[in-house]
Order: sequence, then C-alpha cells, then structure tokens
Amino acid sequence: MDANDLLAGIEAIGRNPGGGYTRLAWDDATMQLREWFAGSAAALGLEVTEDGNGNQLAWWGHGPDALLVGSHLDSVPEGGPLDGPLGVSSALAAVARLKAEGWQPSRPIAVVNFTDEEGGRFGVACLGSRLATGAITPDAALALRDDAGDSLAEVMSAQGRDPRAVGRADWLDNVSSYVELHVEQGRWLEPHGSAVGVASAIWPHGRYRFDFCGQGNHAGATAMADRHDPMLAYAATVLAARELATIGDRSHSRSPQARATFGRVRVNPGSTNSIPSTVTAWLDARAASEAELEALVGAIIGRAEAAALADGTTVATRAESTTGAVEFDHALRHRLAALLDAPVLPTGAGHDAGILAATLPTAMLFVRNPTGVSHAPEESATPDDIDTGVDALVRVVKELG
Repeated sequence: MDANDLLAGIEAIGRNPGGGYTRLAWDDATMQLREWFAGSAAALGLEVTEDGNGNQLAWWGHGPDALLVGSHLDSVPEGGPLDGPLGVSSALAAVARLKAEGWQPSRPIAVVNFTDEEGGRFGVACLGSRLATGAITPDAALALRDDAGDSLAEVMSAQGRDPRAVGRADWLDNVSSYVELHVEQGRWLEPHGSAVGVASAIWPHGRYRFDFCGQGNHAGATAMADRHDPMLAYAATVLAARELATIGDRSHSRSPQARATFGRVRVNPGSTNSIPSTVTAWLDARAASEAELEALVGAIIGRAEAAALADGTTVATRAESTTGAVEFDHALRHRLAALLDAPVLPTGAGHDAGILAATLPTAMLFVRNPTGVSHAPEESATPDDIDTGVDALVRVVKELG
C-alpha cells in the first residue's frame, strides 16, 4: 500500500471540472472518502471505529498510551488534492510498510480521519477535533448551519448519525501523543532544499462575521446621494483589512506580518439592478501573537464602523471561531527534528494538531510544496517527496511506537 497509489485512488472523488476539490463535511464526496478510509484500514487488518462526532480511527492494537497519526479528508471549496488526504494516505502507507517489515509496536497505533477540519460547510474549523477534545460544546456545534440553512444536527441525522452522541471522545483518554503529516502551506522548504520539515508553532487565528445593513433600493431610480448602500462600507473594510495587515500600525504594536482575508461574502437580495439591503462577509485574520491579532481585528472593526457611519448604514460583528497561539510540544518537536535532521518552521495555517496540542503532546511534519500554493488546485508535492514524507513518518512511528 503506497501513499501515491492511495492518493491516485481517490483523485476523482469530489473533483470539480476546474481541477479543484470540494469535499465538505458529510457531503457525498466525504461519505465516499469515509468508505475508502474504512476499506483501506480494514485491508491492513486495522479495527475501524467512529466516535459520536464522526471522527474515524483505525486501530493497530488496543489499550492506553496510544500513538495517533493521520489528518483529515475534507477540503475547502475548490481546494487542492493534498491538504488532509496526504496525511491520511501517508499514515496508512506507513502502517502498511511497518506491517510488511514485521515490525511490532510496543503501544497501540491509531490512524485518524478527523471530520470537518476545514470548516468549509459549517464555518468552524477543526470541528471534529474541537468536539472530541471538548473545545466546543455539543449544543453550540449542533446549532451551526450551512449555507442551505441545515444544522449540523440535521445533517448528521440525515447521514444516519445520532446527534446525541456528539461530544468529548472516550478514545482521547487512551491517546498520549499525536503526529500529523501535512503538505506544506507556503513555500519555505523548497528554497531551503528540504523535503520534510517539523512545525514549531501555529499562529493565532480566527474567523469573524461582519453584517453590514443598509436600505435596499432600485439601482436606476435612486440617486447616488440618496443611497444607504452597505456594499460601500464592506468594500472600504476589505481595503482597510489589506492595508492594516500589510503595514501594521504606527505604534508598532502590530508588525506587518499579519494576514487578513475576506474570502466569503453574501449579498441580499443579490440582484444586479438592486442596491443591496445587507452584505454579510467573513474575515479570516491571523498574526504572529494573540495581542497582534486582537489589535488587527479591532482596527479592522473600527474602520468598518467608521465607513458604515459615513454611509448611513450599520455593521455588527462577531467572532465565529478563534484559536490561540499554539506551541507544539518542545521536547517532541526537537526529538523529531533531530531524528529526521529536518528544519523547524512555524505555520500560519490551523490544523487538528493545534487543537489536540492543548490536551496532549503533539507534533507536525510538513512535506515540501514546490508551488507554495494551498487551498487551490495548484497545491502539490512530487511523488518522490511524498515517499520521503512516508519514510519520515515510518521513522517517527518506530521512534515513538
């Protein structure tokens, strides 16, 4: 069982005509991938279980002190082929190689497929791992709704799952460490000549909802001076977010190292010849420290409120999900970096590993992405580098298992 072959076996699932992938939690594509995961794990003689949150685990042995490896299989809309599936496929391939070698672990090994890591359907990232660790309450999670208005509870029920089973997972009590392999998001390893790296930390980040409200009206009959158009305040906020993230601020409390992105917007009524009555937009913001993130988001909200006031409109904001700064376990990450002779680098992207890091020792491996592109079809890794990533994971499992 080879990681490249495993990835080739799922390359048609959820693929869009433009080459990207849309695999949202509990949709047809991810349900097919769940079957693929269960079948691949069973072929290795692993026992597959599923917790009440939809996270799948494939067990090699039972008992306490287990080592967890894996990632997720869902994607953002129009995402790339490797963000998540590379980690799951590499974990399965690593177990296959170890079994073929006749190696026997001294502790249980489990391969995990976390559900809804991207938050592409219900808006909260790492929902499966958040529920499993208790980082979000079942009531809050089950009330989340997708763009069609369906709640997580309704969607899970439609897929034959019991929403009453959602919550902290019992398996967590038997896991003592987690290692996640992931395609690199960004382009650091390529210029430094390394195929594999080890993560040091994850920047704090969050998702924030902005509701701009104005007065809907006729696009042709309403004079420009008489309009209360919420699109104007939204547009001003997008430009302000780029400015503030790019240049920081004059007090130097925020460095020009932040990230601010409005990647999703909903306009009502959405008619070409109508002035919008509401514009709802979602901000993704990240920074090197929690204080910098707070300052950045506060400044963006301030600019949004000022723009709305000037146009006779209003804006309301709220955080939909936030994750603080994550420092991966120092002893574990340095141990793996020395074992693999690999560089250590931070990441601005969130991961299930970042959620589990608050509960148990956690580490991440990155496989070189020569394009540096992620969450898009151009995301890539060469077959040789994928094999190198599996080699690294095999060494890690032998070291820790």
